[in-house]
Amino acid sequence: MRARKVVIHKAGGHERLLIEPMSVPEPGAGEVVIATEAVGVNYADCVVRMGLYASAREYVGWPITPGFEVAGTVAAVGRDVTDVSPGMRVFGVTRFDGYATHVRIPRHQVFALPAGWTMAQAAGFPAVFLTAYYALWELAHPKPGANVLVHSAAGGVGGALLQIGRIAGCRMVGVVGGPHKVAVARELGAEVVIDKSREDLWVVAQHAAPRGYDVVLDANGPSTLRESYRHLASPGKLIIYGFHSMLPRQGGRPNFARLAWDWLRTPRFNPLALTNDNTSVLAFNLSYLFESRGVLQEAMTRLLGWVEAGRLVAPRVTTFPLDQVADAHRALESGTTVGKLVLIP
Repeated sequence: MRARKVVIHKAGGHERLLIEPMSVPEPGAGEVVIATEAVGVNYADCVVRMGLYASAREYVGWPITPGFEVAGTVAAVGRDVTDVSPGMRVFGVTRFDGYATHVRIPRHQVFALPAGWTMAQAAGFPAVFLTAYYALWELAHPKPGANVLVHSAAGGVGGALLQIGRIAGCRMVGVVGGPHKVAVARELGAEVVIDKSREDLWVVAQHAAPRGYDVVLDANGPSTLRESYRHLASPGKLIIYGFHSMLPRQGGRPNFARLAWDWLRTPRFNPLALTNDNTSVLAFNLSYLFESRGVLQEAMTRLLGWVEAGRLVAPRVTTFPLDQVADAHRALESGTTVGKLVLIP
């Protein structure tokens, strides 16, 4: 297979996603090289392409190859790596560089492929489930019976949150953006599904939990953050992990006038008000956590244990050839997709 990767030389629209030849990397100490057979696509990759992802600027700059998760076959290992060998079927997480036919990854970020899973399913698993695990299990700590509201509940992270919330014994309420997503959210664990394209989101949300929500998980940004906070119970926790509504649904380029307006209308949470309301606001960015071996290992050990026990199911996957990476970005940005999108090199 000819070695190739997606390269973005400058921030912009979908035309910036170029396929270029690459040299197959050699593994260094503690590293594994994977010949990829599937590569997960995340909304963060679109934000990287637009030049708005802070950790991409901090760690890489331009040019950059996006991508946080891959699955494939081990091609080579560093001399000190003894528990992984060439030919093993694996998947892993990487801080960028995933959109490629060959990826070099630290050993602690590589895991054995779950039994019965396809490469595409495995490549669509770690980024969204690690995000969901950290948000709900590490930050929110909901008790059994807690009312939990999940925005974008039929997407990758949303679907993972519903499943993990069900394991935690929570009462899950999912918000979706269209009728075709309602059944998906129910199957993944939502007791109540709110289709905001046909219902008044906050009227139905209040009816579903009159006392308020113990946890609200919101990656929308200013379009919902203020109301998400207002619908917290006392005590309650708002977990923020994205700002999707600030970014374009079409065209692939940010509207900087709209970005400025959305920045102005993003709520600012006053510590005095938080104390008086008896609420918490927490936020995180998964790309800053990959070097935290303890966090990563604990999370993946627990997640893969749940997979083995049949308590978590692989995300629904839609595949695109690597050459159609721009189409995958367009689809993801449209807000109409369900589950995960995966590139096939």
